[in-house]
Amino acid sequence: MAPSALLQVTGVYKNFGGVQAVSDLSFELSPGELLGLIGPNGCGKTTTVNLITGFVKPSQGKIFFQGRNITGMAPHKIVRLGIARTFQMVKPFYQLPAYKNMIIPLYSPRVKQLAGGKYGDRDAVALDLLEEVGFERDAYVAYKNASVLPQGYLKRLELAKAIALQPDLMILDELFSGLSLAEVASILPIIEKLRQEGKTIIMIEHRLKELFRIADRVVVLNFGEKIAEGPSNVVMESDAVKKAYLGVEA
Repeated sequence: MAPSALLQVTGVYKNFGGVQAVSDLSFELSPGELLGLIGPNGCGKTTTVNLITGFVKPSQGKIFFQGRNITGMAPHKIVRLGIARTFQMVKPFYQLPAYKNMIIPLYSPRVKQLAGGKYGDRDAVALDLLEEVGFERDAYVAYKNASVLPQGYLKRLELAKAIALQPDLMILDELFSGLSLAEVASILPIIEKLRQEGKTIIMIEHRLKELFRIADRVVVLNFGEKIAEGPSNVVMESDAVKKAYLGVEA
């Protein structure tokens, strides 16, 4: 593993029966970098994230995080090492207020370890985190049950839960999906602030215009294979990307 790499994916394959979801995938991620992971639907993006975060085990290959082999490690152990993720399909505790949905990350072993065994006032921390991602405390939105929150707030809640874990690597799976242009515009500064704080981020995203504004580089997948990697303006001029991702013949 390269000394400067925070994450290294090396020759990873994943087969589901006769379907090869990921094929010989390799890439590295440096500390403080924002990497976009893009490609057509079904190209292997979420499977890649599931491999990194332990929700599925690779058929072949290795994954290293901070120099440690995490290949096939259980998700809760990977979280404790410092990788947090959001999910494309949000599934909060709908019958609990938004701030009470923060219980699991704020009671996690990782947070306890980082806090020296002292959790503090978790409700206050939860409210502060939700305000940080755009919950208006004066409007009492954070006190409303998740079941009545619109998609924009549910996505913010998903982001807040990841931030609460104080991860070294955040993986955001289609954070912008289902949001209006105004909602996306209001979340972009939050992502930029995380970057300024030194967070390393992987974003799976179909909203390419917005992604390209903040990504250092992108990896393009098609049928589970990496077909391009580099700065967005260079990658999108690739004949392979135009043909496979945009449907344009080279």
